[in-house]
Amino acid sequence: MKNIVIIGGSKGIGNAILLQQLENNIVHNISRNTPDLSHTNLKHYTVDVLKDTLPDIENIDVLIYCPGSINLKPIGSLSIEDFRNDFEINVIGAVKTIQKYLPVLKKGTNPSILLFSTVAAKLGMPFHASIATAKAGVEGLVKSLGAELASFVRINAIAPTITDTSLAAGILRNDRMKENMMERHPMKNYLKPEEVASMANYLISENAKSISGQIFEMDYGIVTFKI
Repeated sequence: MKNIVIIGGSKGIGNAILLQQLENNIVHNISRNTPDLSHTNLKHYTVDVLKDTLPDIENIDVLIYCPGSINLKPIGSLSIEDFRNDFEINVIGAVKTIQKYLPVLKKGTNPSILLFSTVAAKLGMPFHASIATAKAGVEGLVKSLGAELASFVRINAIAPTITDTSLAAGILRNDRMKENMMERHPMKNYLKPEEVASMANYLISENAKSISGQIFEMDYGIVTFKI
């Protein structure tokens, strides 16, 4: 049984990961909102990662940072504050969390960190300047820390395409938009949070003990294929 800390496990991909891990692991969820369930293996801390002091946790084997943003605007409509906010949510929050828990994590069993990027960090997409810039920072963090922590802790990231969560509700707000999104992907689909959670489950497992510093694209072909 592992001790897993999830930042942002009350919604979306983070919640899907939390649900997959609860039966066999102790899960510490840190988020502003309380998950809509109770379980003997779940410990929740109501915390704003960017503003509040993170709680002390004695034993940690896995650290997963899930918070993200979808801020899609033309470059002329993006303010410096937009860029700053996206960077704070996606990069500074992850750095703050890693710095807080790394000393404990190093003592864990097969310890690992999992972060989240986006396909937009590799595929040039209109109106993604702010979020793509922030997620490129996440990918740089994974590469750098993968090398720095190679003897102690593994770190990887998942870069999903559009995923059917509340964060993407505006992009997938009706059947026509969902169909159009499917057509944009060569494999004619987009992600469900449970698919991403299954990849997360693999990357934090003993089966992935040789893998660190990697970015895993879950893209339904949108980055990989030109068809």
